[in-house]
Amino acid sequence: MHRTWLLLAAAAASVIVLAGTAVAAERPNVIYIMADDLGYGDLGCYGQKQIRTPNLDKLADEGMKLTDYYAGCTVCRPSRLVLWTGRHTGHTPINSNASYVFKPEDVTVAELLHQAGYATGGVGKWAMGAPGSGGEPNRHGFDFWCGYLNQSEAHNYYPTHLYRCAGERVEELPLEGNVLMDVPRARGRVAEPEHRVTYSHDVMTTEALQFIRRNHRRPFLLHVHWTIPHANNEGGAVTGDGMEVPDYGIYQDKPWPSTAKGQAAMISRMDADVGRLVALLGELGIDRKTLILFTSDNGPHSEGGHKHEYFDANGPLRGFKRDLYEGGIRVPTLAWWPGVVAAGSQSGEPLAFYDFLPTACELAGVEAPQNIDGVSFLPTLLGKPDRQAHHEYLYWKFGNKEAVRMGQWKAVRLAPNRPSELYDLGRDVGETNDLADKQPEVVARMEQFMRQAVSP
Repeated sequence: MHRTWLLLAAAAASVIVLAGTAVAAERPNVIYIMADDLGYGDLGCYGQKQIRTPNLDKLADEGMKLTDYYAGCTVCRPSRLVLWTGRHTGHTPINSNASYVFKPEDVTVAELLHQAGYATGGVGKWAMGAPGSGGEPNRHGFDFWCGYLNQSEAHNYYPTHLYRCAGERVEELPLEGNVLMDVPRARGRVAEPEHRVTYSHDVMTTEALQFIRRNHRRPFLLHVHWTIPHANNEGGAVTGDGMEVPDYGIYQDKPWPSTAKGQAAMISRMDADVGRLVALLGELGIDRKTLILFTSDNGPHSEGGHKHEYFDANGPLRGFKRDLYEGGIRVPTLAWWPGVVAAGSQSGEPLAFYDFLPTACELAGVEAPQNIDGVSFLPTLLGKPDRQAHHEYLYWKFGNKEAVRMGQWKAVRLAPNRPSELYDLGRDVGETNDLADKQPEVVARMEQFMRQAVSP
């Protein structure tokens, strides 16, 4: 995994410096929490009224809310590929959920930080290589991973096994009690307590907390790629519908359909686990040297019997998962780093998943590769917008669909032979008023960006 072009001269530095200003006494830990199919309007701090997310709302109160942060794509696998490699979907091998296995020449953010001396771990959905493929996480920069390697298996919350990757080993982790022979499958019914089985989200959360305990005396990178609240489109083995959760918790007596109860319970369960993670950082005394970034891999789903409109999951935005309108790609994002990221702050800087790699590299004191599309947004996190490098444009491709954002302008083209739509996000974040006919010069420039953004 060594790269001759990788510059590690700054990796041993004991002080992170930005334009001559000390940021922290030592390189910080970085925790990247990514939910699966969580919408822009699914959190209380983004306007949600019915689903309770007190721990994430507290992160927003104590840190920064990034209002214009974008996923790498509008579906899972290409979005993750963008995150790992720092390249947008015009420069990645796939721009849809087509299968992709990491190649030896692919350079990941985990690999870069691993070589800089970080402990690197992750839990959740990997999607970049099944066992024996060569694309496993421990072959691409991770010291440790526990979760789903095959994307096709990742949407069953009661699987027979997960995978644990450590060192050179990739082993099955059997989950006890996953034979659901007599569990009621009628829609809306929850199994009795004696029939409860191992919930994969809980296993992966425990593994994430254990990774922190094992590595808290050295800098670490931890990816927590939970699969909540993705639907099980084959129908949940416990609840009978696609929103699979052990219990409905505080939503049990709500006059909602079971799918809505399940969706809300999944999100609140995840929120409680964010609280557990933050409490552990405090217990270990590393909260003030740890950056948490929380986000989602794409917009909200309407799957598994649940409809995103039920809780207004996309908030003021148009569209949802599989759209390149804002609702499909703009995701709720929080940054928390006590004493460094200002409490109660907010940024509207247009940023995307491909900006995480250079940001993590700057935090770790390692040179980022040159052939990426991202820029470090550490200046934004530090409240120094005058030092922030800005994108000329942001780009997304999903199959034949394309989208570009340039400043307040957003262009969407639904097919190569379709005219581009144009929206002024500064005045029309819901993308309701197509201005393409009134702004032909802007459209022409956006379409030029579309052409130059795609590599063969």
